Amino acid sequence: MSGHRSGILNGLAAALLVPALLGGCQPAAVSAAVRSVPVVGGLEHPWAVAWLPGGDLLITERPGRLRLVRGGVLQAEPIRGVPEVLAAGQGGLLDVAVHPDFATNRWIYLTYAAGSATSNHTRLARARFDGRALSDLQVLYAVPQRKSGAQHFGSRLLWLPDGTLLLAIGDGGNPPIELEGQPIRTQAQNPGSALGKVLRLNADGTAAMATPFSGKPGALPGLWSLGHRNIQGLALDRRTGRVWASEHGARDGDELNRIEAGVNYGWPRVTHSREYFGPPIAPATSAPGLRDPLLVWTPAIAPSGLALYDGDRYPGWRGDLFAGGLVSRQVHRLRLDPEGSVTSQQAIPIGARVRDVRQGPDGFLYVLTDGAGDGQLLRLEPL
Repeated sequence: MSGHRSGILNGLAAALLVPALLGGCQPAAVSAAVRSVPVVGGLEHPWAVAWLPGGDLLITERPGRLRLVRGGVLQAEPIRGVPEVLAAGQGGLLDVAVHPDFATNRWIYLTYAAGSATSNHTRLARARFDGRALSDLQVLYAVPQRKSGAQHFGSRLLWLPDGTLLLAIGDGGNPPIELEGQPIRTQAQNPGSALGKVLRLNADGTAAMATPFSGKPGALPGLWSLGHRNIQGLALDRRTGRVWASEHGARDGDELNRIEAGVNYGWPRVTHSREYFGPPIAPATSAPGLRDPLLVWTPAIAPSGLALYDGDRYPGWRGDLFAGGLVSRQVHRLRLDPEGSVTSQQAIPIGARVRDVRQGPDGFLYVLTDGAGDGQLLRLEPL
């Protein structure tokens, strides 16, 4: 695992450090200068960060701990009451989200891998948080399909303005993992399976009724979109209502997509990805009826964590997307035009695997770095 390089970041890149495909053209580079300021350290494979009213922070650690940062200090004892997780491979305690009305109901939401090495799935649960421990734990959603291995659980959460919740679920894994005699990744095209999907749920975990698939025979209740491999970032533009997702490809072919209800994003029927042993996964990169990605990262950045910036701390950054990269060890700033197309990129070096990127209530961007005991929460400050 990599360590952290703090201090002034060389954001004055003269060219893109990570090429991308964008309508056949590579976007122009832009530049900025920021510095990273460590907030807390000593985290073990942190996965997600969320703010509580009043400024306290919650951080998930993949081995199964939920940590509290109070007054800028990481509390020594993990929060009690976290559900048992399958901490193996890519599995463990994953995303955390705070209910929009937390001040009244005290609900926080967690996603995690559950089960055994031979039979596991992604779960969504909620519990009440009193500032010290969780109580009244409720499993709201469990992926019906059980799988083997410890890959591709997803699973980001995103609140929509109407109080419903988007849940992104991975496709289950790479070959040779199978389900019902077929490569498990083909489940992403099965509307009756939760694997490789985005679901729209009510706050109590029931399926939201207003989806394009509602009432269609065989369609999973709450199905919002399909054809995803392994979404690792979800972000909402509160001004336009657009939902953005960053998604892992296999060997190359990572994607940025705008998630819309009822759309099929193609995986694995079409993709820019190749098998890890070399050949293309699909015979084509595009097909009628399947939505093309807005941007493809080749070589892969391993995207993780995504934020749409709408604050005022960084002049000129309002309305830009910020995507973390595990392999690239960078935050990728994506400039959008009014129609939502990516017009330029900038790579902001972090020097460690970036697991999450979020905008804090103070208007700063925060970066969570992955590490086996040396993970950090960083604040990006303009010079």
